[in-house]
Amino acid sequence: MIKVAEVRLIGPQNENIGVVPIQKALQIAREAELDLVEVAPNSEPPVCRVMDFGKFLYERTKKEREARKAQTKIEIKETRLRPKTGDNHREFKVRDARRWLQSGIKVRVTVRFRGREITYPELALEDLREIAESLQDVAEIEQAPNMEGKTMYMMLTAKRPGAGTAKQSEKDLETKSEVKSSTKFEARETEAAVKVN
Repeated sequence: MIKVAEVRLIGPQNENIGVVPIQKALQIAREAELDLVEVAPNSEPPVCRVMDFGKFLYERTKKEREARKAQTKIEIKETRLRPKTGDNHREFKVRDARRWLQSGIKVRVTVRFRGREITYPELALEDLREIAESLQDVAEIEQAPNMEGKTMYMMLTAKRPGAGTAKQSEKDLETKSEVKSSTKFEARETEAAVKVN
């Protein structure tokens, strides 16, 4: 319900009629067998338009739907392992990761340490390296193996068609497999090496 005395009216063919009393605007809408819709209520005087309101709502929802379709959603799946994860279990995790990568979903491979397992990060690093090698035909390493608290993770993304050769991806794997870690972690690693020797 429009509760003002005068409105700026836009006609059925998008022509600017000008400022008219509300009664005349309603009469023009009735004669055209359309609705009087308030488009800009905050302007002075408010702007009203003669249009089919149902069609207007339909077109607006259609535009919103198309805008939602145009948005790209980045989905990330996670595969969790432990340093003691068996080969058979790891293989079906790799198979799942391969399926996700082929459908364009990013995969985060996480190795979680418990207790004293954290003193052997090279086991987790070797697991991550083997997973990356087995998936190198469909994936490339987006984020190299990285230590974060008691977990080591690596991010894989689907390989773009024609992106490099197998030799180049092996080279990338070697260079990206260096683990970034805190000084506490490095100190633990050197202590463990000293105890072994």
